[in-house]
Amino acid sequence: MLGPLGPIERALETGFVIHRLWLESDQAAFLKETGPRIRGAVAYSGAIAADASLVGALPNLAIIANMGAGYDSIDLDACRSRGIIVTNAGSVNAVDVAEHAFALILDVARAVTAGDRHVRAGKWLTEGRMKPTRRLAGRRLGILGLGNIGRELALRADAFDLRVAYHNRKQRTDVPYHYVDSLVALAQEVDILAIATPGGAGTRHLVDRAVLDALGPTGILVNIARGSVVDEPALIDALAEGRLGGAGLDVFEAEPEVPARLLSLPNVVVTPHQGGATYEAVGAAIDVVIGNLKAYFAGHEVLYRVA
Repeated sequence: MLGPLGPIERALETGFVIHRLWLESDQAAFLKETGPRIRGAVAYSGAIAADASLVGALPNLAIIANMGAGYDSIDLDACRSRGIIVTNAGSVNAVDVAEHAFALILDVARAVTAGDRHVRAGKWLTEGRMKPTRRLAGRRLGILGLGNIGRELALRADAFDLRVAYHNRKQRTDVPYHYVDSLVALAQEVDILAIATPGGAGTRHLVDRAVLDALGPTGILVNIARGSVVDEPALIDALAEGRLGGAGLDVFEAEPEVPARLLSLPNVVVTPHQGGATYEAVGAAIDVVIGNLKAYFAGHEVLYRVA
C-alpha cells in the first residue's frame, strides 16, 4: 500500500500480504529488497505517488488499484509501457462528492460559515445582523466536467431551481443541460462555477485568471475535483481584490498545505478533501479495490480499468 487508509488495510489483511511503504524509514532500501516480490499496489490521492520512479522499482508489479475516482497520482504512461493494469473505483463516490459540492455552494452563497463566525465572535450583539445574501433559486450554475460527479451535481441543482450549463471536452447527447464550448464563455454565463473535471497535466490551471475574471465580482467558484485544476495564486488574488465574489474549496494544489493568505480571506469556505469521505463511499470503494485485486489474481476481468 502507498498510504495509510485503516479500513482497507484491515480488509486486505485477510487475503493478501501487505507492505506499508509509507512506514518504511528507508524506502529505497525496502524497495530494493522487497520490490521484486510485489505484484499489486493500492493507491489513492494523497498517498505516495505511483510515479515512474516507484513503478520502476517494482519490476513485477502487475496491477494498481486506486481507491478513488481520480488517479492523477499514478503515472499511466509508465504503467502502460509495462502492461500494468490500473483501475479506479468508478462512480462509487459520485453522489457523496456532489452532495459536498452542493454543501459548499449553499455555504458560500448563503454565508452559512460566515454567519457562524459572526455569531460566535459576538458581532451579532455589537454589530447587528450581517448584510443580506442572494437567493439561490433561479441562479445559473456552470459545471466544468459533466461526468459521474457532474451529473449528480446537476440533478441536485435541478431540485434547487438552478439553471445548469456545462463545459466538457465534447458535448453530451444524453443530457438536457446547455452546453458551452468555451470555459471562459461558460464562466461569463453563470453565477456559480463548480469544478468536477479530472486532475492531471491536461487540466492543470485550466481555471486561470481569464476564467476567474469572466466569473466576476459576484461569482462563486466551487472546487471538489483537484487543486491543480485552479491557478491557486490567481484565485487568491481574485478573491482578495474583489474580482471574484467567493469560493468553496475541498481541494488544494499542495495538500495538505493550504496557503495562509487563502485562509485569511473572509469570502472562502475550506474543507480538507473530504467530499467523497463517507462511510458508504469508502465501503463501496474498498469492495471495488479488493474485488479487482482478487479478480486479477484469479485470472478474471477487472472493473473500472483506466489503463
